[in-house]
Amino acid sequence: MGGFGVPLRRKQFILLVFFLLQIQSLCLDMDSRPTSEVCATHTISPGPKGIKGELGDIGDQGSIGKTGPFGKKGDKGEKGLPGIPGGKGKAGTVCDCGRYRKVVGQLDISVARLKTSMKFVKNVIAGIRETEEKFYYIVQEEKNYRDSLTHCRIRGGMLAMPKDEAANTLIADYVAKSGFFRVFIGVNDLEREGQYVFTDNTPLQNYSNWKEGEPSDPYGHEDCVEMLSSGRWNDTECHLTMYFVCEFVKKKK
Repeated sequence: MGGFGVPLRRKQFILLVFFLLQIQSLCLDMDSRPTSEVCATHTISPGPKGIKGELGDIGDQGSIGKTGPFGKKGDKGEKGLPGIPGGKGKAGTVCDCGRYRKVVGQLDISVARLKTSMKFVKNVIAGIRETEEKFYYIVQEEKNYRDSLTHCRIRGGMLAMPKDEAANTLIADYVAKSGFFRVFIGVNDLEREGQYVFTDNTPLQNYSNWKEGEPSDPYGHEDCVEMLSSGRWNDTECHLTMYFVCEFVKKKK
């Protein structure tokens, strides 16, 4: 038994050495083959989870993706601040419009005259009186004497000048039936105190119709003349305002 045990141990030792050599040879072959080939024939169990590594560098920007669907229209935003004023524009071309400017100017004058005439007609609501040679209008717009003169003149007339009984009676009747008490007429002594003349500078030689005791002018301030509804004349102060009568000469046919 004792002699038999020694060969058996030697055999076991030889087998063990042989086994180790085989394993070494196998490991050498595995080292010479690709990892994927080794893993294909050998099962490797995963190891424990390692520690989280550091954050890597930012990668390159990817390509633009496809446009997504349009969203719903948003609410209107608040009004922004005023923008910066723009630069000065280029000068326009010179207009050769001298003749047009003249036409426009004449048109403006005509329109202004028409407006003035319309206003004048509106103010003359008491009607018209006329003789064979003249028209008479009572202007129902209170003005002082000088403004009354101007008002009649710019319309092609003059303050009424009753140079005879017929004209005086017609104007007096006109005033009375219109419901007025007094009006300015075209008589004054503005140029020379006490020397009354019509507004066309003709003297009162042939006709006048002064109220009894007139013209008096005790203080030298009554240089203009008014006609009362009775037809009588009275000297009065020129700065006073009242209605007045304009006369217009009829155009001969």
